[in-house]
Amino acid sequence: MAVAFARILRGAGLKAPLGSVIAFVDALGQVGMQERSSVYWAGRATLVRNPEDIALYDHAFAAFWTDLWQLLPTVTTEEMQITLAIDDDNEDDGADEDGESETNEEPMITLRFSATEVLRHKDFATYSPDELRSAQELMTQLRFIGPPRRSFRQRPNRHGRRPDMRATMRASLRTGGEPITRCWRDPGDRLRRLVLLLDISGSMEPYARAMLRFVHAAVSGRQRVEAFAIGTRLTRMTKELHSRDPDLALARASERVHDWSGGTRIGECLRTFNDQWGVRGMARGAIVVVLSDGWDRGDPAVLAEQMQRLQRVSYQTVWVNPLKVTPGYAPLARGMAAALPYVDSFVEGHSIAAMQQLAQVIAGTGTRTQR
Repeated sequence: MAVAFARILRGAGLKAPLGSVIAFVDALGQVGMQERSSVYWAGRATLVRNPEDIALYDHAFAAFWTDLWQLLPTVTTEEMQITLAIDDDNEDDGADEDGESETNEEPMITLRFSATEVLRHKDFATYSPDELRSAQELMTQLRFIGPPRRSFRQRPNRHGRRPDMRATMRASLRTGGEPITRCWRDPGDRLRRLVLLLDISGSMEPYARAMLRFVHAAVSGRQRVEAFAIGTRLTRMTKELHSRDPDLALARASERVHDWSGGTRIGECLRTFNDQWGVRGMARGAIVVVLSDGWDRGDPAVLAEQMQRLQRVSYQTVWVNPLKVTPGYAPLARGMAAALPYVDSFVEGHSIAAMQQLAQVIAGTGTRTQR
């Protein structure tokens, strides 16, 4: 992109030597390519040398970047891999009539984005089997840890408010039985439970396989995670996904779930979860994440009622919808429209980058998406 833009400038009459182009590439590596104004000033500071060339630069920038902006990959500059291949020997095979070889005036510069970065932003629905396996390694690097909760267990705390009689008496043995040093304790913190409810119905088929790998990465990466599959019935698959071997874990989970790519009754499945596990304690104070496109064959009133029950006992309810990234998307599906009033955060789920945003939402550092 940077090299093509430099050639546009040269064609318009503005001199852009190799050193300026390399400086432009370095500037893009610092400011990123997400903001149009950042790219504009990066180019203006490195490619424009004379004030009279500003108008020419503005015209070329508007013509080139406006049409191309939507095609730019959304990449993070930390993971952008830039390779400069400069060919100093630019002699052509042919020669002119005088026997002098023709030379290419500008060196060749090649820019490549790393395969990892491309994979981060690629839609799960377009993944190949090899890319799914590669994505597993990226998913294991994600950390889904929410804000801690108060524990009933008491821990030693120098500034605590409750006296620790046992520790105080033990310390008094060193001073002839006199309790000179007083010890205190306070409730400690504990990790919040994370509950993942994955829709494995037919409408989720393009995304469910990749999301199952994400669920496995979450279950095998920390202790307090519960995983369920939502289809025509609710299936608990936490035990099957505990294996560190992703292939073994996914094979066991597939054997456990018998209604893969079938219908879906989200409301009835949530009723089963609330009655048997959630309200009794599993969802109390937990972060509950539903991964679904919201297409439901059941009664929307049942889904709304069960989502309300779930939100009432949980710390946070998050709905991850891979279709949310679609331009012009609106939650018009009956199930999605019924559940949305009882969702704290409504986020995308079509790529690894979206899952990173989900991790930030769970941790409380990401922006809660407007519903």
